[in-house]
Amino acid sequence: MHPLVEKILQGDTRSLARLLRSIDDRAGSYIEALTELYPHTGRAMIVGITGNPGAGKSTLTDQLVAHHRRAGKKVGVVAVDPTSPFSGGAILGDRIRMQRHALDEGVFIRSLATRGNLGGISRSTADTVRAIDAWGADVILVETVGVGQDELEIARLAHTTVVVMAPGLGDEVQAIKAGILEIADVFAVNKADRDGADSTVRDLEAMVAMGHELHHGGIRKGPHHGPQRVDMQALAEAMGDEWLVPIVKTVASKGQGISELVEAVEKHRSFLFDTPSGEARRRQRVEAELLNVFRSTLVERAVAALQTPLHAAASRVFDRTSDPYSEAEALVRDFASTVTAAPR
Repeated sequence: MHPLVEKILQGDTRSLARLLRSIDDRAGSYIEALTELYPHTGRAMIVGITGNPGAGKSTLTDQLVAHHRRAGKKVGVVAVDPTSPFSGGAILGDRIRMQRHALDEGVFIRSLATRGNLGGISRSTADTVRAIDAWGADVILVETVGVGQDELEIARLAHTTVVVMAPGLGDEVQAIKAGILEIADVFAVNKADRDGADSTVRDLEAMVAMGHELHHGGIRKGPHHGPQRVDMQALAEAMGDEWLVPIVKTVASKGQGISELVEAVEKHRSFLFDTPSGEARRRQRVEAELLNVFRSTLVERAVAALQTPLHAAASRVFDRTSDPYSEAEALVRDFASTVTAAPR
């Protein structure tokens, strides 16, 4: 057995931190540890927290940690911060944002840098979440750097994705651009004590209704446009066993709406585990998880095996004696021949 595994399963935070460092650096025997830990995963509820910068994701995450701790639950937090494209450094600001939980043995907080990874989460995030799950967390909150065109990977990692929006940030246009409707399991309209909160809720209700109409046709249970409210109860009845994305108003800075948000997340968990549609979604998540690990493993193995040809190919592309497309195809053939020739 890997020397850290037994201690992690006993809830030792130091051993967990050591393993997560190896995972992030892709160093040592971390794969062995993850392999041994995997049978002990699957118990934690993984909640993604994403949304536009300035919407209050960090404050909301902090309040969710406090709520779950009051309920006696162990909580893991994975806060993904952007990496500077110039220095390669990351802000890693969760240490400041969640200082009040730093000494709580029932909370494990981990900072990760994106390292240029698209999707809003780093390449190590999924492995980090699995390790924290095996450590014994009941809830794992994954806060991303902020939603955008290429930052939708959180939906493939989390059981439930909470999209945080706030009045006055141009969220309506951004939501349509980013395809938020497709990834949101719960909407949280934060800073709901500001002017425009009700308008933001109405816009989101209209988006949810429109999404249902586009997917299934029929008559929308509300207006085609304008400021009126959509009849969400009628829409829920029309959707049957499908999941109707709830919209929860919160004021995270004052702790308002947190219980309602947790209730909405727990209802989504029940949907995932108690309905055929939910089971199908969980199966899709596992397939995406396997594909992600396969893709990462394949790229790492290929790069390691083709270091010399890769440098030579880069030189030819640099000299304009070749192009990256042809060289990439050649590298794929070289790797395929290497795999074929390898002893079984």
